[in-house]
Amino acid sequence: MKKINLKIVLVIFLLITFIATISSAAYKDVTMSVVEEPVCTINFGTASSLEKKLVSKDLANKEVTIQLKVSNNEKSIKPTGEIMLVIDNSDSMKNTVTGNKTREDLVVDSAKTLITNLLEDNSNLKIGVVSFSTNTEISKEGTIEDAKLVSNLSNDSKALISAVSNIEYNGPRTNLDAGIQLAKKYFTEETDNSHKYMIILTDGVPNVAVDYDKKYYSDDVISKTKTSLQSLSNITKNVFVMLTGIVNGDTNPDILGVTTTKTYNQIIQEIFGTEAKPTIGKFYYIQDDKIEDTIKTNIYNDLVPVGQTFTDIKVTDVFPKEIVDNFSFSYVEEANIGEISTSIDKTTNSITWTIPELKSGETAIVQYKLKLNEKYDEKIVDKVLNTNSKLDLTYTDSSNKTDTKTSDISPKIKLTEPKVQEELPKELPKAGTSTLFGCIALIVIVSTIFGIRYFILKNKIK
Repeated sequence: MKKINLKIVLVIFLLITFIATISSAAYKDVTMSVVEEPVCTINFGTASSLEKKLVSKDLANKEVTIQLKVSNNEKSIKPTGEIMLVIDNSDSMKNTVTGNKTREDLVVDSAKTLITNLLEDNSNLKIGVVSFSTNTEISKEGTIEDAKLVSNLSNDSKALISAVSNIEYNGPRTNLDAGIQLAKKYFTEETDNSHKYMIILTDGVPNVAVDYDKKYYSDDVISKTKTSLQSLSNITKNVFVMLTGIVNGDTNPDILGVTTTKTYNQIIQEIFGTEAKPTIGKFYYIQDDKIEDTIKTNIYNDLVPVGQTFTDIKVTDVFPKEIVDNFSFSYVEEANIGEISTSIDKTTNSITWTIPELKSGETAIVQYKLKLNEKYDEKIVDKVLNTNSKLDLTYTDSSNKTDTKTSDISPKIKLTEPKVQEELPKELPKAGTSTLFGCIALIVIVSTIFGIRYFILKNKIK
């Protein structure tokens, strides 16, 4: 009896091995090809995009690698509206401060660069220029005539640069109050306050004000100048003040007619506040070697935001059921920003990628691999398969507007099995298919039954 059992087991083992060999040969023989490689691109914002594309293929191993990439390519937003440049033209601006350059050179050249950069490809901005010091006619000192309109609001950069270049620096003292009062008159009522800006560039501590008490650096001058600054809050809070040229701020003013005992720094703080807590807007209290960087970089960046940020980004990649059922899914490269599903959600046949914030210039990338399973459905053979059904994108832009976009463009693949020889019946089941497995299973059962009966009869004859 033991001999019979061993022979039966041997027969069954050989049949199972035969079946496994046929199945393995079927997977080995099937070939994968990429039919189409379109790049699925969803554009959003003004220059940003979500891109899905096939980045590599290992057809021998029946696998493809797909990449999802979200790129924030938004350009910096330039200001729209009106800017008034208020420039100190007192004679101290002609002092040489570095090499052979005067303070005037540094301020004017930097102001020209600022004008050029702000107006480049930006027709929605106008810039006006006012100069201030004190009038060369002593009788007009302490009046609004201590300030002068250099250029009315314009978007003609060449005309503005020419006007700034022709400012005369001959005023003996500093009446910032007059400069502010004159400049704010040229803002138009049609422009919203959030789109009005004032940039003040000065190299001196205010020592004169409109209708002041005829005492330089007095509390009356301090009060009137500070009040003038504060009055800008009714027009705009976009105020930028750069003060330079103060060599020793801890000393007292030493000038004929001065009665104050306050130091320059004390007067500065009472009028402008501090950099950490300014009277209004932003206050830069700097040395002369920082003039160019402050105007060209700091103030420019204050006016031009670094860029637009997208928030609450959600990317949903939906797969056809044929892909989910017949291919394995794994990540080649994890998402560098945000979080993504660890595997395909079988209830929705999708993966979800969430990115809380994507700043200007940032790119989020993830890669995954689809590999054919060894056991696959015969129905997908010779059929063009989309690697995904659709790609959905939801996002919120810098203006807090939420939008959703979608695309069904997809890379396509195809499986092909070897052709059956012509002399074989057309209905011969394909290797690796469910029909083939059914036939082989039936053969195994029948062979096993007859094998057992053969051995039993043989033993009885003996």
